[in-house]
Amino acid sequence: MQPAEKAILVGLVYQEQTEEKLQEYLDELAFLAETAGAETLHRFYQKVDHPHPRTYVRKGKLEQIKKYVKQHEVELVIFDDEISPSQLHNLERELKCKVLDRSMLILDIFAQRARTVQAKTQVELAQTQYLLPRLRGMWQHLDRIKGGIGMRGAGEKEIETDRRIAQKRISLLKDKLAQIDKQNWTRRKQRGKMIRVALVGYTNVGKSTLMNVFSKSDVFAENKLFATLDTTVRKAVVHNTPFLLSDTVGFIRKLPHHLVESFKSTLDEVGESDILLHVVDMAHPNHEDHIAVVNQTLKELEALDKPTILVFNKIDLYQERAFDPYLKDEV
Repeated sequence: MQPAEKAILVGLVYQEQTEEKLQEYLDELAFLAETAGAETLHRFYQKVDHPHPRTYVRKGKLEQIKKYVKQHEVELVIFDDEISPSQLHNLERELKCKVLDRSMLILDIFAQRARTVQAKTQVELAQTQYLLPRLRGMWQHLDRIKGGIGMRGAGEKEIETDRRIAQKRISLLKDKLAQIDKQNWTRRKQRGKMIRVALVGYTNVGKSTLMNVFSKSDVFAENKLFATLDTTVRKAVVHNTPFLLSDTVGFIRKLPHHLVESFKSTLDEVGESDILLHVVDMAHPNHEDHIAVVNQTLKELEALDKPTILVFNKIDLYQERAFDPYLKDEV
């Protein structure tokens, strides 16, 4: 097993935000880093009105980060917000280590998790579209020898360092996805007139586990972010009523735009479903924010107006955290 890369996290506290909220965001970023295979050593944050146009953080904070990176031999610095191509170039030059933003980290996790031809094609398309405007500052990062987090999938192919070839690759990937979509559409039409139900929700809320309970199947489920990328469809029966149940990729805050666009074909099951089961991790302290993120993504997919049932999952963990075990009655 490849040893975990040493990483630090960097975030900003804006005027409309609290430090507590930022720490919640950085907790999620740390979980993403762990899922990708990194060990978080430290967190840096700064109160600002807006990111610095050249280096995201101000000069003083950047010097602190540089000192920590050098002292602790940090290999990876992860920023919670998306950073521009020029910021990426400047940060790499200053910190002399690999720099990723939240979007690139999520894309890397998707590259690790992709198993089917469709998922791999979708991830490669999203990565290539995301990297295209950043090629100028990432020549050294697209070297196959370096590898590691952020370098998998499309990022490790030397051919994509050339802008013209990358654009041609994007065109080919879109054509390939269009062909796969056509095959999937034909497959869905052959299912007949059965009721279609889709599981949707924030990542890691337990959709795949519920899928296994409803359909008595063995869909892969794991306590990590984005355990499921490909939409899985199974036949289920409740009270003698048969229906088709689909398990979809989970959503997350600041999901990269290119990834949403690339995975729209996978999420066609959501658009063509009759009912949505919106699964919520009731035990998570930010479950209301998660509901809002999922609803926003459904709106982008033009599926927000579908009949939806909220399913509050992990209620046992919620009771464990919310109720006093020494009281006889729950209040």
